[in-house]
Amino acid sequence: MNTNSSCARPLRNPMNRTVYPILLMVCTTHLLNDMMQSVIPAVYPLLKEKFGFTFAQIGLITLVFQLTSSLLQPVAGRLADLHPRPYSLAAGMCFTLCGLLALAAAPGFALILVSVGLIGCGSSVFHPESSRVAQLASGGRKGLAQSIFQVGGNAGSAMGPLLAALIVIPFGQASIGWFALAALLAIFILVKIGNWYKRQLALAARRPAVAADTTGPGLSKRKIRNALIILGVLVFSKYFYIASMTNYFTFFLMDKFSMSVQGAQYALFAFLAASAAGTFIGGPVGDRIGRKYVIWGSILGAAPFTLMLPYAGLTGTIVLAVIIGLVISSAFSAILVYATDLMPGKVRADVRTGRPRLGLLRVAGRPDEHRIYFPGQHPAAPAGHHHGLFTQHRIEKR
Repeated sequence: MNTNSSCARPLRNPMNRTVYPILLMVCTTHLLNDMMQSVIPAVYPLLKEKFGFTFAQIGLITLVFQLTSSLLQPVAGRLADLHPRPYSLAAGMCFTLCGLLALAAAPGFALILVSVGLIGCGSSVFHPESSRVAQLASGGRKGLAQSIFQVGGNAGSAMGPLLAALIVIPFGQASIGWFALAALLAIFILVKIGNWYKRQLALAARRPAVAADTTGPGLSKRKIRNALIILGVLVFSKYFYIASMTNYFTFFLMDKFSMSVQGAQYALFAFLAASAAGTFIGGPVGDRIGRKYVIWGSILGAAPFTLMLPYAGLTGTIVLAVIIGLVISSAFSAILVYATDLMPGKVRADVRTGRPRLGLLRVAGRPDEHRIYFPGQHPAAPAGHHHGLFTQHRIEKR
């Protein structure tokens, strides 16, 4: 489906209602996708011990994984904007399936890099298009849709270390192949989602083209750009901290407190589970009390606990990690919805959805002449009310 800069065919939910079955299926596949991805950092201790890797080599594995799963996402989002493919989600999951099978049998460092690269490519295809589907099924309830979508990813990220402790650590590297069953299940569900998405594209193609509704919040381009830069800094800081915890928290516990690998994985699971809970709670709370307050609470609320963490004992470290995960993740939905509200109709489909990454930030808000418009994209505030990050505003409840 092609559009141009002056006239676009909006892709909207024709019933203008929240399609909960699709949201739940997207949430489930997000859980499965991020669960499989989170296995990679969870098995770092196993790979380090088995192959004698240095921390530099572990860092290089992480770099390849981050580059393919993060920096390729804008490219995948751009291609999806130009040429929507309903079954690209299922096709992308096939990359993850191949990567898991290759990682299970990888005999050395080079093939491990190839394996994590394949898994990362699957993620880069999955997230932009699944985010688009979640927005399309939201019926305008963007905060709720983002929370449902993101909680699936964060829950999957939390399950990865737990399953690694229960399956991979006791049974070895070859047991990573068992996660291919989750990839097959995800492919099956994504085909179902693709069928629904194909119908929406067909409905949009049959409707006559209308002028694109790109009404903004009434702010100057400079204010919008500054707000997006602030949001970008906030997202980067959160991703940086969570990615650091995800990749190295287990090594920290094993070194400082002499924990076993399995015990460290359980502690990481607690941190990531708290992050999932924070993401789910933050969306509806932001819709009710205001997203600005959720963002400020997430930033300022986590700071004292992060400063205390290096000086706490074992029990205190785990308790603080849970609190940090709960608080620091509560603003993810608010930040993403803020970005879409600041530039309605112009935020690319490759908006990031909660999984910690150090790659290119996906709330760029760059105008795209070839875009598909999400449902419910409208000015966030009534006329006469500004929608700046640090200005007073109110959101109309629907």
